[in-house]
Formats: sequence, C-alpha cells, structure tokens
Amino acid sequence: MIREAIVLAGGKAERLGEAAGGRPKSLVHVGERPLLAYQVLLLARAGVERVIVSCSAGKGSLFRDDLSGLGVEIVAVEEPEPLGRGGGLRFAAAAREESGDVYALNGDELVDLDLRALAEQHRSTGAAATITVVPLQSHLGIVDLDEANVVLGFREKPRLPHWVSCGIYVLGEEALCRLPERGDHESTTFPELARERRLRAFRHEGLWITINTPKDLRVAQEHVAAHPEWLGAA
Repeated sequence: MIREAIVLAGGKAERLGEAAGGRPKSLVHVGERPLLAYQVLLLARAGVERVIVSCSAGKGSLFRDDLSGLGVEIVAVEEPEPLGRGGGLRFAAAAREESGDVYALNGDELVDLDLRALAEQHRSTGAAATITVVPLQSHLGIVDLDEANVVLGFREKPRLPHWVSCGIYVLGEEALCRLPERGDHESTTFPELARERRLRAFRHEGLWITINTPKDLRVAQEHVAAHPEWLGAA
C-alpha cells in the first residue's frame, strides 16, 4: 500500500478569472468543498495517510486550513520560486517520511480513478513510473469522407484512437531521482524513461475533468450536483 502522495497545487487560476474568487486553482470550490479536497478523499480511500502539497510561496497555511479534517495529514511545501511541475515534484519529495513508491497528482482535476489498481499494476510490472492515460476525445465534430471526397456522415466530438496523460502517476525511487530540479518531467524524465522502456501506462476510462476555464468549472459543479454522494460531496 502506498501511504504518501504529492500533489502539484501551484496553479494561480488565471484562466478561471473571477470564477476563482482570488483563490489558488486547487482550492476553488466545487460544490461544498475545495477542488483538491476530492483528490485528498480519493487518496484517503486508497490508504494514503500523508499528502504533500506543493504550493506557491505564502500559500501553505491556506492549504492546511482548507484541507483539514479529511482524515489525512496535510503537509504544505512552499516553493521558494516557480520550479516547474517536475521541479515542484522533486522539491516536495524531500518532505517524504518513507522511501519507495509515491502517488503524484495534478491538483486541478476531478477524477474517479481506482488508485489501488494503479499501484498494483505499477508494482507488478517493475516500472520506474506508471502514468495514468485517458482516451482522447475530439473537442470538434468530425466529418467522415471517402476517397472521392463524398461526405459519409458526421460524428459529434467522437473518441479518437489515442490516449493522453491525465497527470496522475505512481513514481518509484528511480523516477524521483531523475526528476529535473527545474522544468517539466513530461518533457524530460518521462521521455527518457520511455526510451528505456521503464515507463508504463494505466488506462482509465472513467471520470476525468481538468479545471482550466469557467466552462470546465461549471462542468465539475454539475457533476458534483448530480452525484451528491460522490466522495462525500454533500
């Protein structure tokens, strides 16, 4: 069982504008809870006891206060300056109490991922890291054509034959040691591990809502409102 997790929560919610209410993106409310609270509850259900939140300088107390009472220890690690996602993970990893595998997540998503299954697959393969991937859905309608350019039909925002990373991982010691001190691990560490065949993927076809715009926030609000039982949303 993995008992610690690192959450990247340095986002400033610039694209959310007034909808953020001046709060860090991970603490914008969805229903009655901050967005990050749903991830903390998901982690707690998977057996995580300690969540390390990588946040901007001066925001640590805000995260500790807003995420209290969720059944896990919240450790806020403030970046002295922006380090990038990979650098933020590396810096926060120094606050771990245990060595070995750790969950790592982006703090601006609503997801119903089976974290225990992710961890089990990771350990069964012996990978350095396992990333969660979700199906790519087109944000535009598709026009189907034949070779003579005859229109055969239309498909509204179909699922495409590709997968994308949703920013939820299990990182082993090897991957943690290879994270950059600054910059993005998905453009440095992960491509290197992929070339060495040390990176695996876990396929998730359930809920995944990443919050970047007011429209995304509205979709998340609607989901929680329609499922008040979900992760204690009520």
